Amino acid sequence: MESIASIRYTIDTENEFYNSEKDYFDENSPKIQQIENELQKIILNSNFKEEFKEKYGEHVLNLAEVGLKTFNEDIIEELKEENKLNSKYVKLLGSVKVNFEGQERNLSQMRPFMLVPDRSKRKEAMKTIFGWFDEHQNEFDDIYDQLVKIRDKMAKKLGYDNFIELAYYRLSRTDYNAEDVANYRKQVEEFVVPVASELRKRQKERINLDKLYYYDEDYSFEGGNPKPEGSTEEKVNKAQKMYKELSKETEEFFNFMVENELMDLDSKKGKTPGGYCTFIFDYDSPFIFSNFNGTSGDVDVLTHEAGHAFQSYQSRHIELPELLFPTLESAEIHSMSMEFITYPWWDLFYGEQTEKAKFMHLSEALLFIPYGVSVDEFQHWVYENPEATPESRRKKWSEIEKKYLPERDYDGVDYLVNGGFWQKQSHIYESPFYYIDYTLAQICAFQFFKKFNEDRKIAWEDYLRLCKAGGSKPFTGLINIANLKNPFKDGSLKETIDFVESYLNKINDKTL
Repeated sequence: MESIASIRYTIDTENEFYNSEKDYFDENSPKIQQIENELQKIILNSNFKEEFKEKYGEHVLNLAEVGLKTFNEDIIEELKEENKLNSKYVKLLGSVKVNFEGQERNLSQMRPFMLVPDRSKRKEAMKTIFGWFDEHQNEFDDIYDQLVKIRDKMAKKLGYDNFIELAYYRLSRTDYNAEDVANYRKQVEEFVVPVASELRKRQKERINLDKLYYYDEDYSFEGGNPKPEGSTEEKVNKAQKMYKELSKETEEFFNFMVENELMDLDSKKGKTPGGYCTFIFDYDSPFIFSNFNGTSGDVDVLTHEAGHAFQSYQSRHIELPELLFPTLESAEIHSMSMEFITYPWWDLFYGEQTEKAKFMHLSEALLFIPYGVSVDEFQHWVYENPEATPESRRKKWSEIEKKYLPERDYDGVDYLVNGGFWQKQSHIYESPFYYIDYTLAQICAFQFFKKFNEDRKIAWEDYLRLCKAGGSKPFTGLINIANLKNPFKDGSLKETIDFVESYLNKINDKTL
């Protein structure tokens, strides 16, 4: 019921009934967590613990142990308050309404204007959006300040020095820690940032600019970025053809999604921005949510969110709900890899612009990694310094940006120059420390991209095996199942990035 109520709320945040349902679950989910906590204690103290482990595997016991480290009755009120603040943030973000070119538009509906060939219009669109954020900065600051302090309070009540260790446990990270992640970020700075800088230089030359500003970053080709062709219905029909030809497993899965109307794809008034995949447990059904806006993001959703949905569909046979979905960094491997796996069918969506679309997609995937790492480093600093002021947080964000995104220039927009960009990143508010996961998964997805270039049959077997495994093992266990290399291991990141750089260097992007 919570899953359905949440889906309905995100489709229409102005619906009073689903607003009250959301409030109900915000209030009561900590009580449900308390019951789960009791269950975890029973399992871990059971005389049948070994038999349980033999049947379901060791990972579920490790998850139960981690679960016990994240909760006791003393923090129920703080958990309720955290839920309410998160909902307040979602509502604030969903309330974005700006007047642009004579029409009221939300965040998703502004996206196409940020990608037009007319540079002055791109600039105006970005300034309009961030002008709205600037007007609401105090509200964003206040919500985040309360969230940081309440999370720090919970961590201290549970006996931790700060929220970081608790956050890692809340994300069920059982096989790596903050030191591993710090070492990974260092490798990103060393091996990915220089390649990303070179890609920005190529982009600047490709679109004939002397200087690349923040409103140019998403504009990849002179004359405009490649756009998928057709209406939402036509795109879904094309995706159905694609998944039919890809494999018998994907054909069955996507037909199931279409026939049971398990996708809400169009952007509309009151709908929260972004996209996600969730699962309706009583019906063993994935659900895909999105905001189509006529950009390449539409195809990304039909591949990325469909990757999540395909994984949950393949592992719906797993009887323990704790093991249906993997932990978040593992879950993103399925989605990001599916984007690359579907490359041979992108001509269905892009026609003559297909090669352009692939080059843009692959280079943007690499360019994302330094940003993803920035978000992670920022959060570590924030929770190490919970008493920091909103001003010092913004100052820190600016410092981190200069380290990982040295080319970024905000063209004198005060709100952004002074470190406000991070406030539109919902993960920082709602799901602390869930962001490095995208970068780890991207490195794994790049490995799948390499595999699919070498032998599609073997690569598909590895991918399908990974999907069927669901969340039965932690991150490092799942990448072993898929025959992938561990991104935390020294050398592994460099090897993967070298392949992607070499692949991109073989393409003459000026002729696309």
